[in-house]
Amino acid sequence: MYREAAGPQTRALLSRVRAPTSNATDLRTVYKPNVTAEEIWDFDGSALVRAEAATGSEDDVQCLVFPNTDTKYTNDIRAIGKAMGDRLVILVNPFWRSLDSWGINLLAPKGKSLAKEVIFDGGYQETYVLLKTSARGEDCVALKAYPYNWQLYAFREDDSWPYGTNVLWLGSTKEEPTSANFSELLNVREEFKLNKNMRYLQRMRGGNGDD
Repeated sequence: MYREAAGPQTRALLSRVRAPTSNATDLRTVYKPNVTAEEIWDFDGSALVRAEAATGSEDDVQCLVFPNTDTKYTNDIRAIGKAMGDRLVILVNPFWRSLDSWGINLLAPKGKSLAKEVIFDGGYQETYVLLKTSARGEDCVALKAYPYNWQLYAFREDDSWPYGTNVLWLGSTKEEPTSANFSELLNVREEFKLNKNMRYLQRMRGGNGDD
């Protein structure tokens, strides 16, 4: 996953990111940084990607790709954060959903509390999140792109040949949406007055799901 997708994407991202801490007026901010990558564990696809800024090390950026709930990564994040200070640190596609993802680990009994301290109380903000979910039997997604609210979408099959899929915007929420939020928005949309099975049966009879 890292070599085929996350690696190229992260390197491309860091080649465009400029996060000056003290050199905002330096004309060299237009220069591309020197981006390097170092694999951490081959079997889980994790890596550390660094962008060395043309304006100097005080404007460097680092990305940790595919960190998971192993305490090794929590300690790595703490060490990287401490070394970087006020400089930008990005966690790319971490393998956790929330603090509850840590659960109970007899080999690392303080893993959850450590994660809370280092990650969830450590100043990291969700900048881009795409969540897939289901509500009322409909396939839905929620998109968070900092600094905007969560944007909610639902997939709706096209009733005309060749029966593709349309993505319909439902609305937005300030907090991470729940299934109830999606259901409430789906209930007021004419396109979803019939559930997916009823729309399918209607098309089989030769009708239109919007009739």
